[in-house]
Amino acid sequence: MGVVLQCNGYDVVDMGVMQSCAAILDKAREVHADVIGLSGLITPSLEEMSFVASEMERQGFTIPLLIGGATTSKAHTALKIEPVYSGPVVHVLDASRAVGVTSNLLSDERRGEYVAGVRAEYANIREARAARGGNERLVSIEAARANKAPIDLSVPVPVPTFTGACTLAPYPLEDLVPYIDWTPFFQTWELAGYYPAILDDAVVGTQARTLLADAKAMLYKLVTDGRIEARAAFGFWPANALGDDIVLYTDESKTERLATLHMLRQQLDKKGDGRPNSCLADFVAPAESGVTDYVGAFAVTTGHGVEALAAEYRAAHDDYSAILVQALADRLAEAFAERLHQRVRTEFWAYAAGESLDNEGLIKERYQGIRPAPGYPACPDHAEKGTLFSLLQVPDRAGITLTESFAMSPAASVSGWYFWRPEAKYFGVGQVEDSQRTDYEARTRRPFRL
Repeated sequence: MGVVLQCNGYDVVDMGVMQSCAAILDKAREVHADVIGLSGLITPSLEEMSFVASEMERQGFTIPLLIGGATTSKAHTALKIEPVYSGPVVHVLDASRAVGVTSNLLSDERRGEYVAGVRAEYANIREARAARGGNERLVSIEAARANKAPIDLSVPVPVPTFTGACTLAPYPLEDLVPYIDWTPFFQTWELAGYYPAILDDAVVGTQARTLLADAKAMLYKLVTDGRIEARAAFGFWPANALGDDIVLYTDESKTERLATLHMLRQQLDKKGDGRPNSCLADFVAPAESGVTDYVGAFAVTTGHGVEALAAEYRAAHDDYSAILVQALADRLAEAFAERLHQRVRTEFWAYAAGESLDNEGLIKERYQGIRPAPGYPACPDHAEKGTLFSLLQVPDRAGITLTESFAMSPAASVSGWYFWRPEAKYFGVGQVEDSQRTDYEARTRRPFRL
């Protein structure tokens, strides 16, 4: 978006990733900014954007606030961001809309009508969401727990080859390249379609082939010159479910608790259709069963060195290469998460030692087990990332740190939990009602903020 605006005569101050709210607002004052733009590529950005908007309101800003990026949406902007800031707030769908939106906002003649139209549209979104939300019936937390996802406790529990935390650093980038999912890469560049079919698309095929050639040339450079580094921390622990919590133990004797993972449960009324009200704790043997189970965790990054390299390209006025490096780092991080999970299933935990899947099978998750990430639908509380990082000693082992809003730095990082059972499936917690909120706050001893 910054590149598009610059090409159309706007002065853009690109502050880079993981900037604090204070830094953003201080810079806006320093340069007398006409507009502030926030880009969100990971889910913790959503909460941070709301915080920035509320701070702009508190500090008396009136300039427009533009919202964009992969994780954002018009609905989220209308529901969570615009209500906390009285200045203009606009969700920008993609970079091609940037000039039109900005010129409308900065035009003395068009601004009033344009802003009024956006506000009316967002108000309609909030009203529609409120009406729709009222039609979704939630069951009590007690009823939801009575409808938990079942598991077969007679299946022998696979024992990992080690317990505790382990480090893989540096990890060879060349081992990750075959695991790249190229479809999201093209989406980053706003080219719609699935790889490899997009290469022959009648509309964007030529652009896609050119972009892929450039990407592979850059990828070869990244692999061979050692400018960026991949690191991982992962581990496994004896575990049992205790209600909707998962207790991890220091060893198989289970005499000493190491940590407690707090999970949330679906409460949407399944209307007797046979579907469970799932919680991730359901996929771990309950403590009362007497079965010793295991849970794993991981944190991977391919972001070390990325910002410095991208800054060099920007300094040389090569924004295309800077964006290309960052987009490839993100793809490599996801590939690292996929590759490490494969090695966990077939080697380190070996509960699927005979697995044989090509990259398409991996992308479509045709394997046993899941790796849900804190902050995503199955475990939507980002604060649980703090427990994961403590368990794995992630800052020391992988060099990844957490911001105050639990975003990971470097940005090209992925973290999550490992569940091995065949019954383990991804799901979304969705809405929760007050009794579960109260219960969750009592278990976590922190405010419920999702």
